[in-house]
Amino acid sequence: MGYTKNVITGISWTWALSFSTKAISFFSIILLARILSPSQFGVYGIAMLIMALLETLTETGINVLLIQEKGEIENYLNSAWIVSIIRGIFIALSILILAPFVSVFFHSPGSLNVLLLLAVVPFLRGFINPSEIKFQKELNFRKEFWYRLIIFFFGSAVSITLAFLTHSVNSLIFGLIGGVILQIIFSFLFISPKPRFSIDRQYFSGILNRGKWVTLSGIFNYLFHNFDNIVVGRILGATNLGLYAMAYNISMLPITGVSDVISKVTFPVYTIISEDRLRLKKAFLKTLFFVSIISISFGTILILFPYEIVKVVLGQKWLGIVDVLRILVIFGVIRAISGLSSALFLSVGKQKYVTIVTLVSIVSLAITIVPLVITYGIYGAGISALIGSLVALPFMSYYTVKVFEGGYYEKS
Repeated sequence: MGYTKNVITGISWTWALSFSTKAISFFSIILLARILSPSQFGVYGIAMLIMALLETLTETGINVLLIQEKGEIENYLNSAWIVSIIRGIFIALSILILAPFVSVFFHSPGSLNVLLLLAVVPFLRGFINPSEIKFQKELNFRKEFWYRLIIFFFGSAVSITLAFLTHSVNSLIFGLIGGVILQIIFSFLFISPKPRFSIDRQYFSGILNRGKWVTLSGIFNYLFHNFDNIVVGRILGATNLGLYAMAYNISMLPITGVSDVISKVTFPVYTIISEDRLRLKKAFLKTLFFVSIISISFGTILILFPYEIVKVVLGQKWLGIVDVLRILVIFGVIRAISGLSSALFLSVGKQKYVTIVTLVSIVSLAITIVPLVITYGIYGAGISALIGSLVALPFMSYYTVKVFEGGYYEKS
């Protein structure tokens, strides 16, 4: 009974953290959209694409390993910290080396200085105390809530304040830097044990070997979430990338924000009841109905009044996103509803179902996006994203039915 209570409490705090950070992100976007231009958002988007790619390619799976490790994590702690520092230095140097080529690739000279400044972020992140993973490992989600929320709020406040004072895209990078510095300080002041500069070859090798599968999975997810941004930035330039990214963020926040939070809550619940097929089906259908009502309601409002919402919330200079926003809202509703099946698949040990569905989406996106972007601009990118989600729906539906028919008892 005590364990169940801890799980329910942890789920509640996790939901609160996700909701709070998404709310801060939403209001930050609104404020920053009034201060910065679409081209500045595009330049920032280019920089974040490159850092996300490098972080994905060098993902070590340290956090997953530390959570999986039985008992205390001290044996892995020092080696994990050294691996993290080395990774941070490597990513920072890679950004510095690639920055000139990236700015040429995206036809965006303004991204060069932003990328050079951004290199500070992964370098600093490498020094964060790996022991902060103990919040999740020990189900201490209440402390994690305040820890993450304060850091996130501080970084957002730095970005908004500097943007208001300077009207520079660099303010967004300084917000990241400020948040990372505070996280380093907090991770050593309030979390134990603290790592030392010491390497155990056995544990060091174990971290690298066990992380390779996490790296492959991360690359897959990166392509799924960023391929359209790369194509838009390359073909249409930073300004259009900024417009597309803003439309994407606005369409996703109120829709998948609900779905993502509910998926995190239902995932452990589905896992607990996964052996009871009928109970699992009832729980899933109730969740599906609830999320569908909320997502469709949000989506309908955005589809019917995109011009008014964009003009009031973001301002006149963002009206160019109205048409693509309608398409992305439909994409967002589909993703919010169908995404619930991912939590279902993971709860019954069918990770391969998630992989197959994601692959179908990526292939469909890759086939259609270039000709559609060339022909219709950012509107074409939205259509391509929508096509990817629609093509994947039959696969998602088939595997969902298969789970309830008992297919999940097979070995993954």
